[in-house]
Amino acid sequence: MPNTFMPPWWAKSPHIQTILPVFTKVAKPKLQRQRVELPDGDFVDLDWQDMPQAGKPIVIIIHGLEGSAQSHYARRILQACKAQQLAAVVHHHRSCSGEANRLARSYHSGDTDDLQFSLSTLKSAYPQSPLLAVGYSLGGNVLTKYQGEYQDDSLLARAVVVSAPLQLSACAKRLENGFSKIYQSHLIKQLRQKISHKLSDPDLAISMPLSQLEVERLNTFYEFDDKVTAPLHGFDGVDDYYTRASGLPFVSRITKPTLIIHAKDDPFMTDEVIPHSSQLSGYVEYELHAYGGHVGFIDGGTPWKPHFYLESRVLQFLMGEYNLEQSSASPINRDAVAQGNTDAHSL
Repeated sequence: MPNTFMPPWWAKSPHIQTILPVFTKVAKPKLQRQRVELPDGDFVDLDWQDMPQAGKPIVIIIHGLEGSAQSHYARRILQACKAQQLAAVVHHHRSCSGEANRLARSYHSGDTDDLQFSLSTLKSAYPQSPLLAVGYSLGGNVLTKYQGEYQDDSLLARAVVVSAPLQLSACAKRLENGFSKIYQSHLIKQLRQKISHKLSDPDLAISMPLSQLEVERLNTFYEFDDKVTAPLHGFDGVDDYYTRASGLPFVSRITKPTLIIHAKDDPFMTDEVIPHSSQLSGYVEYELHAYGGHVGFIDGGTPWKPHFYLESRVLQFLMGEYNLEQSSASPINRDAVAQGNTDAHSL
């Protein structure tokens, strides 16, 4: 059936699509925390909503930059999973669960090692449960890269990627212009605060690649990634990081069913994140919508109580008409994929 999205007249602005969901109240989920100790002495936290029944699927939620289980999109998909009696767990990137991580390093857009460790932990504990994942924004880029890196060894049966910055350098430049600078300023402020906190710890400060004064001068993602992300995570500068961590080159390598959703008006992106049809693996279904903003996709309701497209679409793909045990056996039949309308393209 067609997978179409059209915002109401009052939500066609990409900034309304991006900002209104942040201020829309969503019930706080009841979560149970599981700490996963990593091989390098650090940790990540998994927040569970309901524990899985034997052999039943587990939905893994991978949040975006400086997000968490309390992000608006995470709360909504958790709510949707609960309505369908699906066990769900949020994989927090290092330092994002409300507690600072132990090491000088943190997380980045191409860090698939921590995700693989979390998935391995889940697969070991629940070997009969299919693992399904949805990644948002930065988490979507991580998920795309993971699927392309691990290919048949991916521990995921199916995956959905939402609003992922698949070409990092282009997205960094986009956020330096126009109203998008507001989003950049907000996120950079949060990142600077975390680095300042680590610099206040003498044991961590000696491993940090810059001083507090230099931190205060960081105003763009390009500067932050050049002075902090790249050196802390073993990259040879920001350009090396953007090249090696971007998810776009990995889309063609994916061998497990994966849905990628973008909005053409996303204020975090440019057209460079949009894969050409020749870059799409046969296992990738791609949706490009004319509207939707960044992790927005309001499709109805009122400004006081909006309705959203994402949750139903994500779970439709993850739990739709397919046999979980055979979900990776054959690529998507593109001839059978509905094209929708001019506002939603499935390639």
